[in-house]
Amino acid sequence: MPPSPPDVDPRSGYCAATKTFHSLRAPFPMPPPDRPLSFPAFAFSLLPRPLPASRAALIDAATAEPVPFPAFLSRVRALAAALRARLGVSPGDVAFVLAPAGVHVPVLYCALMSVGAVVSPANPSLTAREVSHLLALSNPSVAFAVRATAGKLPPGLNTVLLDSPAFLSCFLHGEEDDTKAIVQQSDPAAILYSSGTTGRAKAVVLTHRNLMACNAARGPATGEVLMLAVPLFHIYGFTFCLRVATSAHTVVLHTARRFDARAVLAAVARFGVTRLALAPPALLAIVRAAEEDQTVVSAVATTTLQSVSFGGAPTAPELLARFSRKFPSVSLMQGYGLTETTSGFCRVAGEEESARTGSVGRLSWGAEAKIVHPETGLALPPGVPGELCVRGPFVMKGYLGEKDSTSAILDSEGWLKTGDLCYIDKDGIIFVVDRLKELIKYKGYQVPPAELESLLQTHPDIDDAAVVPYPDDQAGELPVAFIVRHSGSYLHEAHIKEFVAKQLPDAMGNLHTPHDPVVHYKRIHHVFFVNSIPKNAAGKILRKDLAKLAVQRINSKL
Repeated sequence: MPPSPPDVDPRSGYCAATKTFHSLRAPFPMPPPDRPLSFPAFAFSLLPRPLPASRAALIDAATAEPVPFPAFLSRVRALAAALRARLGVSPGDVAFVLAPAGVHVPVLYCALMSVGAVVSPANPSLTAREVSHLLALSNPSVAFAVRATAGKLPPGLNTVLLDSPAFLSCFLHGEEDDTKAIVQQSDPAAILYSSGTTGRAKAVVLTHRNLMACNAARGPATGEVLMLAVPLFHIYGFTFCLRVATSAHTVVLHTARRFDARAVLAAVARFGVTRLALAPPALLAIVRAAEEDQTVVSAVATTTLQSVSFGGAPTAPELLARFSRKFPSVSLMQGYGLTETTSGFCRVAGEEESARTGSVGRLSWGAEAKIVHPETGLALPPGVPGELCVRGPFVMKGYLGEKDSTSAILDSEGWLKTGDLCYIDKDGIIFVVDRLKELIKYKGYQVPPAELESLLQTHPDIDDAAVVPYPDDQAGELPVAFIVRHSGSYLHEAHIKEFVAKQLPDAMGNLHTPHDPVVHYKRIHHVFFVNSIPKNAAGKILRKDLAKLAVQRINSKL
């Protein structure tokens, strides 16, 4: 049973009796869980009546092609009818989607879910071999692709091209019908693939109620203009693009293959964007553009942009400070979540939380959290770091076909282990320290790579940095750094080692003077200069690749 209100600290949401943190956000009405209801049906019920006929639901930023709200709903219904009549798509069928961002993709997602099919989007830049692995996990009966990606799919899989006349005719000649698929909220709605940065990819099963809870947690409709410069196959972009259906947002889609900071900001001005959703590498690109060209700052100052949302990977506090110095009128809204939690379950909201640099805000509606000791599993009080565990209606159904992997991360009481080292302060604000699996173990000491990366990125001659472990017989693991130098910089390895050694904090968080002994186990032992840091679509550093490269480079010197 949940604790009674007097047992919960109104400041932090912490209950000392259960050692559990509770969300203090305002509740959002959810339908009874046993009521048959698909996510699209729930989402469309939240749209205002009458629909804003003159406003676009979707806009392609590259072509300026708009899809007005009535056309969006009409397309979803017509496509749903075509899926049933032409393709024989039935409830429970898995539909694999291998296509770049475009205005047809959110329509397809909603149409598939409305007939009870399971949407399974994947990165269109994957190789045929990588696609084959994902297909083996989800076993789809139909696929949706474009001409450029269809060749990566096996010839025996029924495939529909989104850029073909046959698909487009579904919107023009599709007959809407009143056939309603019976969909339970507990039924699978989507299968997304975990990033695989710390292990092999897994197929994460999300239910219709998971998606309902995720969107409910973000609050009521505001009708803002939201630009997505994040992939729609990733949980971040996947859930955000569905906001068009739940919140009457105009969703502007960044459809270019490469992120161009100036082009994105030009689109912000052109379409009256109020909120921009980015991954951390894109945030860095915007900061660089602003630092190199004052006209970028001036252009944003005259726009409607109010906030930038970001998440998906750790973000250095220094990068946030650099952004705020250039764009003081734009709020930074960091969020945190996993594919396994249907995207974010905590987020920054309001000026007070936005000012807490480096935090990911407070728990969203419906969320409970515990901070536990990574080895003993004992729950810890506010302010003490440990593994973050979370529970709520947004937690996944499980990994498809992998009971052992599911039970290893999700217990019988619904608690999900995030695998992240975090702490929650006395105000209920959450701070992410690092991935537990990515902590570098030096003679029993734990070194968070993100801490060293944040420090390195404060150097004016460093554009980007990554820290990974290198095996050592005596120490166990040594921190080594990969550095992207600023254009024209002559930075050397010795400079970087000295820079880190002089600025490392002691156990109390105090910086050392140049004459003080430093925390020896956090020193950088090797430095490698590279042109770029390899990252996945969400902006997470591909540490496994860098760790292998470090071994190769060091061994080649021996």
